[in-house]
Amino acid sequence: MRRIFDKMKKIAVLIPRGETMSSAVVAPYVIFTKANEFLQEQGAPPPFEIHLIGCEAEPAMEAGVFQVRTHYRLEEADGYDLAIAPGFTGDPQAALARNEPMVAWLREQRLAHGTELASLCTGAFYLAATGLAEGKKCTTHWAFAETFRRLFPGLRLEADQIVTDDGGIYTSGGAYSSLNLILYLLEKFCGKPLAIWAAKIFQIDLHRPSQRPFVIFNNQRSHADELIGQVQEHIESHYAAPLTINELAGQFGFSRRHLLRRFKEATGNTPIEYLQRVRIEAAKRLLEQSPKNVGEIVSATGYADAKTFRLLFKKYTGFSP
Repeated sequence: MRRIFDKMKKIAVLIPRGETMSSAVVAPYVIFTKANEFLQEQGAPPPFEIHLIGCEAEPAMEAGVFQVRTHYRLEEADGYDLAIAPGFTGDPQAALARNEPMVAWLREQRLAHGTELASLCTGAFYLAATGLAEGKKCTTHWAFAETFRRLFPGLRLEADQIVTDDGGIYTSGGAYSSLNLILYLLEKFCGKPLAIWAAKIFQIDLHRPSQRPFVIFNNQRSHADELIGQVQEHIESHYAAPLTINELAGQFGFSRRHLLRRFKEATGNTPIEYLQRVRIEAAKRLLEQSPKNVGEIVSATGYADAKTFRLLFKKYTGFSP
């Protein structure tokens, strides 16, 4: 395995003031650390430098039961590639009031260094409070969804999702579903084999279900073209149907040429390329999670013959189905 970036990623796992979920601090620290150790055993350089950053002198969690030995205080920490804000328990507005310095630090890191920001569970409130996630997709614990919408109406909350990735802002669903964001980041930074290894070692379901099965395409939804977003929604909902460019253009009021140009500008793919990627992603899920054989999956994902399916599957995944 090799890492897919040129330098070690510097990661800050923050420990806010107040009632912080211990699992949201321990899990990212342990999983990234063990990933380092595993890759070193394979002869690869460690891809991550992980620091625990305390927002007070002697941070404690779970009503003082656990005390954390941090690497740095908040005012000493600087220049991170990724900062992770864990979730809290209790009142969101009280948590935000206690942690105004941490929210300011997250904002400063993002503006000064381009730091990517990630939240686990209710940690999404901290990211939203920076003001840097306006208009972006996000998720949080379902029980806090209405409060989140009320406090941050400018964000695009999708509470049914397990993981969101929108322009360097990552969020995750509630409680232990946050583990799926850590696996997602491992896959994004180092490739799928490492994420699969971590999922097996830590017994995490790598592909948690959600109402939107194509979370992988969130980075292609960070554009501002709402009509193209509707076309994407249609493709994702009807990928098994025999869709054509002319049909899509007519349904959404485009000329064929205008749809091709505008879709490519917004997503980086043509509509047909996007359709093929959605179909192959659906096929991957079916292969991993259903008892269907390849022939049944060919039909279920909108392909007319197995040969075309196999060629496209190999093209987009590098593997044969």
